[in-house]
Amino acid sequence: MPLPTRRITLCLLLLVAAGAFAQDNRNALNSLAEKIQPDLVTWRRHLHQNPELGNREIKTAAYIVQQLQGLGLEIRTGIGKTGVLAILRGAKPGPCVALRADMDALPVKERVNLPYASSDSTDYGGKKVPVMHACGHDAHVAMLIGAARILAPMKKDIRGTIKFIFQPAEEGPPEGEEGGASLLVKEGIMDNPKVDVVFGMHIESWIPAGDIQYKPGAFMASAHQFSVNVKGKSSHGSQPWLGVDPIAVSAQIIDGFQQIVSRQMDLTKAPVVITVARFNSGIRFNIIPEEANLEGTLRTLDSNMLEEVQARMKQTAAKIAEASNATAEVRFMEKPLVTYNDPKLVETMLPSLQAAAGKEHVRPMEWVTGAEDFSYYGTKAPAFFFYFGGMPIGQDPKLAPPHHTPDFRIDDSRLFIGVRTLCRLALDYAELKKD
Repeated sequence: MPLPTRRITLCLLLLVAAGAFAQDNRNALNSLAEKIQPDLVTWRRHLHQNPELGNREIKTAAYIVQQLQGLGLEIRTGIGKTGVLAILRGAKPGPCVALRADMDALPVKERVNLPYASSDSTDYGGKKVPVMHACGHDAHVAMLIGAARILAPMKKDIRGTIKFIFQPAEEGPPEGEEGGASLLVKEGIMDNPKVDVVFGMHIESWIPAGDIQYKPGAFMASAHQFSVNVKGKSSHGSQPWLGVDPIAVSAQIIDGFQQIVSRQMDLTKAPVVITVARFNSGIRFNIIPEEANLEGTLRTLDSNMLEEVQARMKQTAAKIAEASNATAEVRFMEKPLVTYNDPKLVETMLPSLQAAAGKEHVRPMEWVTGAEDFSYYGTKAPAFFFYFGGMPIGQDPKLAPPHHTPDFRIDDSRLFIGVRTLCRLALDYAELKKD
């Protein structure tokens, strides 16, 4: 039996002897979560030092399985290519609750001076790139392992089933591959047994460690990658009138896209962001090329607005190009949907968040234009996704290093609160639905 497992089992035996555990499992959570805090740090820092990109989380999956062995869980590997599913079937009838953590890292070179900083590199798009947990997924995995470690010994008192989903490729799979939550849903992760509710959280570098922030309804934006192919006519750079300049047309299209945001959409309903992040064209300073290619991201928080913006982008690009005797085609690639928190579920489970983190540490927030593929689980069951703080207490949030950057770092001293939160959500929901 692994050392942390023996530690939790001993704690449970002591609690049973004292009568507290038999009276109410939830009363045991605070002390159990605090006692495994050193293990949470160990797990998280091991994962941080050994990051892997989406659909390549082979060592990560093996490490997760190693930590879950001996707990009496049904463990399935290879889900969504490299993911892990652990199932805890309680001894009492009840609902099926899913808890999710993402596993993958990013092609970012770590710049933070830490003893457990990543120095790994790997192949990405045919290039050798550095790899770093620059978004906190290592902490997510550690906290979900911790929740499984605490809940598994409670099996005889647990109502229903708990699915612990360790998901690959939240940041997106390699080009040409399927992956992430959409693939897991496609493979049936929400079935057999059918999931009644799903919970997830994301650690944030700008929220004080241990605090929770949430929003009912639309919370995080959909994220649709788009490309624009502009075709003109090549000419010598000294004679633009003999050709059709796709670079000049593309510049007008970029400006036209921003007019959609600032002058055509009702931003009092929901935010819209259109960002062109790549512009490729030409091979020589004095040759007007035949084509130009734009790539970017479209973020919306309303499904009706999404359809309207996409239609306007296609029309804008086509008409601007037509005015210069060029052509422009806009294509959209499916990406995360709007992350929607079921309002009734949020209201029901808010007391669980407050009990886990302290009422003064749980606050509502506004929607954000970041995206999360957790949104796909919400197409199959009521979902609740929230933010969990990882900023050192007392630090100015404005100075917190952003996610996806070389300087990203989190304070892992309060991960036990995240574990406590996951456990309470699973147990409290099952208790509420026992009838």
